[in-house]
Order: sequence, then C-alpha cells, then structure tokens
Amino acid sequence: MSTKPIRRLTDLVGVLNRGRFAEKCDEHLTHAMEALEGLPDQRGTAAITVTLTIAFQEGRIDVKPSVKSKLPEEKGFSATPFWSMGGGFSVQHPSQDDMFAGPRSSEARDRETA
Repeated sequence: MSTKPIRRLTDLVGVLNRGRFAEKCDEHLTHAMEALEGLPDQRGTAAITVTLTIAFQEGRIDVKPSVKSKLPEEKGFSATPFWSMGGGFSVQHPSQDDMFAGPRSSEARDRETA
C-alpha cells in the first residue's frame, strides 16, 4: 500500500497530533474573535502565532507544533478629573458656578441681589 506524501501546509496541520492541534488552533481563533467582539470601542487587534518545529534525522521527520495568541488588552478605567480644594478633592472647578445645586428659594435669591 502506497501513501501519498503530504505537500500542503493545511494538510499537514490537519493531521498533527491526530487533529488535536488543529482543534487547539480553532480554540485560539474563537477566543480571539470573542475578545475582539467584546471590545467596548469596537476596535482592536489580536495575533495568533503558529510555529512548526521540524526536525530531521536519518530519514525521520518530527514535527512539533505550538500555537500562541495575543489578545487585545482590556482597557483600564479612564482618569476622573478633580481639583484641589482645601486639602481634598473636588469635582467642581473652582472658577465655575455649580450648575447642579438645584433651584434656590426666593429668599436666597433676594439675599444675593441685596
């Protein structure tokens, strides 16, 4: 019985470790796509690296595969601006009026205009 030699990379990857290596590559691809689709700003990159180490000795060829992936890093929290006020933190800029203090009573308005 004669076996046809493997000459295509895709065919070789498919038979490595009885197909388990191709399954592992598929898992890395799935995780990369999930990470990319889950990005809050809908933009990012991922990389999948497949390495085949081929060793030859006296007519025998050993192929050792490995797969690694680099997924997009999760973005941390953005900075929250504060202003220094009395030795502490304030969310109100010192040169701006507080727009969110709510409506003032007519007595308070009268005192301000007097």
